[in-house]
Amino acid sequence: MDRTTDQARRVVVTGGSGKLGRACVADLLEHGYEVVNVDVAPPPADQGCAYVRADLTDLGQTVAVLTAVDDRYRGVDAVVHLAAIPAPGGFPDHVIFETNTVSTYNVFSAARTAGIRTVVWASSETVLGLPFETPPPYLPVDEEYPGRPESSYSLSKLLGEHTAEQMCRQDPSLMIHALRFSNVMEPHDYAAFPGFDADPSLRRWNAWGYIDARDGAQAVRRSLEHGRPGFEVFVVANADTVMSRSSAELAAAEFPGVPVRGTLGTHETLLSIDKARRVLGFEPQHSWRDQV
Repeated sequence: MDRTTDQARRVVVTGGSGKLGRACVADLLEHGYEVVNVDVAPPPADQGCAYVRADLTDLGQTVAVLTAVDDRYRGVDAVVHLAAIPAPGGFPDHVIFETNTVSTYNVFSAARTAGIRTVVWASSETVLGLPFETPPPYLPVDEEYPGRPESSYSLSKLLGEHTAEQMCRQDPSLMIHALRFSNVMEPHDYAAFPGFDADPSLRRWNAWGYIDARDGAQAVRRSLEHGRPGFEVFVVANADTVMSRSSAELAAAEFPGVPVRGTLGTHETLLSIDKARRVLGFEPQHSWRDQV
């Protein structure tokens, strides 16, 4: 879509009323983007951007919000697709699978119909094999081994990644980034972190990872600005773990026999962000250790 250079890029953020969505909207506004929040949930009163209520499991509504809404806007430059049932267990399995799979397909398909070439989408760390009841093949885990979904939620995310990959194959001008976000946290959540030290097994399920919502928003923005067509998947986590004990100690105690690649920093994340750093220039700025 052609837009003059003095206009802000218009970005639709689906799920912009949610935990990560609110941070993404704020970050994009701060960096000069025009943002439209598309969600079934109302936004905070002070969000500062347009809001449109839409059900993304309906393809017609999805195409509409990525095209134009009356006199609110006409034309969209990019989509950040965060809307989803955000975790396993809260709904029947088939509802999670159907809702997430259909809405994600609809957003990808509608973006192509609307001529939108840039899509950043929230996949999930669960694709890596969480809750790691079957240990990972190595640590730190990364994007290099095949997905290992253990829930209907994770399966919906893996199928979304495959869908994105095939759509980018069909249309080489399309860019879709799948960001495998770790457990999203806001500053008020950090008060609970010191208590995790009492029993490391309680956070073994995601290898003691997390992502500050503000750093998740940074990853989204850097993906939007990446610019090169094609499909890519990135693990997005903070640079450290949620624990006070060392990462090497945690790996040895909770994942005995699992190979550790390279030399771990004292609190280095076991959800590797090397690719996001290398390709996107992503670098987490917020740690729970600075808040507690």
